[in-house]
Amino acid sequence: MDLRPVTPTYSVSGQISVEDLAAIKAAGFKSIVCHRPDGEAPDQPAFAIIKQAAEQMGMEVRQIPVGPMGVTAEAVRAMVDAIEEMPQPMLGYCRSGARSTAIFQHTAHLRN
Repeated sequence: MDLRPVTPTYSVSGQISVEDLAAIKAAGFKSIVCHRPDGEAPDQPAFAIIKQAAEQMGMEVRQIPVGPMGVTAEAVRAMVDAIEEMPQPMLGYCRSGARSTAIFQHTAHLRN
């Protein structure tokens, strides 16, 4: 797992697993947003499994899928809501971290 800071309160990573959650929590993250649609790859853990385990550890979790169509206006609005409503610091993840970075950058003009 490669945690890459984008801002002091938002970092990105490639695909995480349930086994990564203890390290994510220990790194201080209070919320996680998944930007990967379920079923994108055969070896990808289902979002529901990650969500259940993370919530049991006290972290808030949402899924805002960014699929082949790229970052949509609907996804950007959902990400703005997540940033405003969920505790910080926040970790966004997808296959490589690129979509999690892109959607965050698209929110800049809508936040505050």
